[in-house]
Amino acid sequence: MDSGSTGRGGLLLPILLLACVAGVLQIVSATTDPRDAAALRSLMGNWKNTPPSWGSSDPCGTAWEGVLCSSDSRVIRLSLSSMGLKGTLSGGIGQLSELQSLILAGCSFSGSIPTELGNLPQLSFLALNSNNFTGNVPASFGQLSNLYWLDVADNQLTGRIPVSSGSTPGLDWLVKTKHFHFNKNQLSGPIPENLFNSQMTLIHILFDGNQLTGTIPDSIGFVTSLKVLRLDKNSLSGTVPTNLNNLTNLNELNLANNQLTGGLPDLTGMNALNYVDLSNNSFTPSEAPAWLSKLPSITTLVIQSGGLRGAVPSALFSSPQLQEVILSDNHFNGTLSLGTSVSPQLQLVDFRNNNISLYAVLPQYRNTLLLAGNPVCNTGGLNGTAYCQLPRSQQPYSTSLAHCGSKSSYSCPAEQALSPRSCDCALPYSGELIFRAPFFRDLTNVTRFQTLERSLWTGLQLAPGSVSLQGPHFDSDNYLRVQLRLFPAAGAYFNRSEIGRLGFELSNHTYKAPQEWGPYQFIALPYNFQK
Repeated sequence: MDSGSTGRGGLLLPILLLACVAGVLQIVSATTDPRDAAALRSLMGNWKNTPPSWGSSDPCGTAWEGVLCSSDSRVIRLSLSSMGLKGTLSGGIGQLSELQSLILAGCSFSGSIPTELGNLPQLSFLALNSNNFTGNVPASFGQLSNLYWLDVADNQLTGRIPVSSGSTPGLDWLVKTKHFHFNKNQLSGPIPENLFNSQMTLIHILFDGNQLTGTIPDSIGFVTSLKVLRLDKNSLSGTVPTNLNNLTNLNELNLANNQLTGGLPDLTGMNALNYVDLSNNSFTPSEAPAWLSKLPSITTLVIQSGGLRGAVPSALFSSPQLQEVILSDNHFNGTLSLGTSVSPQLQLVDFRNNNISLYAVLPQYRNTLLLAGNPVCNTGGLNGTAYCQLPRSQQPYSTSLAHCGSKSSYSCPAEQALSPRSCDCALPYSGELIFRAPFFRDLTNVTRFQTLERSLWTGLQLAPGSVSLQGPHFDSDNYLRVQLRLFPAAGAYFNRSEIGRLGFELSNHTYKAPQEWGPYQFIALPYNFQK
């Protein structure tokens, strides 16, 4: 009997020791700061389609997908773009007090943006674009003193642009922010005069595609760091501020499709301008201003329905970088002469629907010239020529597979495609690159797309030749959309960590596209990992 008791006691001790060890291991593995773990569980309760790894109780210790932790087990990054998440973003997000980067682009979030986001003092990157958020832009954003990137584009946000009042924060407090991306929402009211100031370091202001009214504030001329300004597709009125030409670093200016009045803005001295669009406003009819021919960096000039009249200055076509001139639906008359020093890069000249009666043929210009709707097409001897026809659509660029020979017509299994690197079938990481303000409109330049391909595989640390681009086109918002496929260097599949890295580098803009492509966003398709 004693021996039996001793035997049971002998068994009990190892069991107790194992239980203690297991308990210690559980404590050791539960590395996530309890406040952050609780906040993530709170967020998860409002979300559907969370990644499979989110089933554990320890986001840092077991590496929840899309969650990055610091060495002291604080959550510093949530990168969950294009993962198919649905639900609402609760105020619990404000409990992640060390969060530096929040990327929820291209999901299906709805409801309002929580004001508690303003409680994140370390936040430097905020991307909530391409969701279904409603309600106002939180004034609490103004408290994010370290914010570099602010993107809430392509949602259903309404109300006015928040600015500070006394101790109440507003967007005018964001003097370190480089990117204001508010495009494609339903924001209304005027752009506040005190939204901008000389302390700001903004490089991109995108307010296009909203319902903004009132005048363009003079204060925008104080933000001399600006490179891209898009205010098009609103209902802005009044005259363009005379100090706009203080923006000597500006590469793109788009004020099209508003109700602006007065004379065309004077862009003299804006020598960095690559792209200008002033179309479809109510400017006072005038002859072509002198600055049209004096922008040394201009690549694309667009002023449709701009009230321009009189003779076309031949010097207009000599700027060395010029690629496209689109001045249709104006009142130019007389003879159109491109002059004797035409830009060697000029691809498109569009003067449709003017009053041009003669064209001085220039043998050295053999690219597209559109004159339909002018008297010269009826009585000027050009009737029936290509100049007077509707422009022909061109085959969009597609990465060549010609080097794959007979394999180029091979049919791959579902969801797979032929890799331009290996000429074998593989499952690419696919999605759409959306360039919101490219400095060009010419899509016939093959070299430009090949340069982007090389930039992508180099910047994303992929094997040469593993990038495919297809179907580039401009949409109704003047955004350039390009289908992107990234292929694995070997084998048919990427692993989960590779997809995580690529998705982050594209959504966090660690990858920088060539400057002429302007700001972009990447919306990925779900990736079906090998089972």
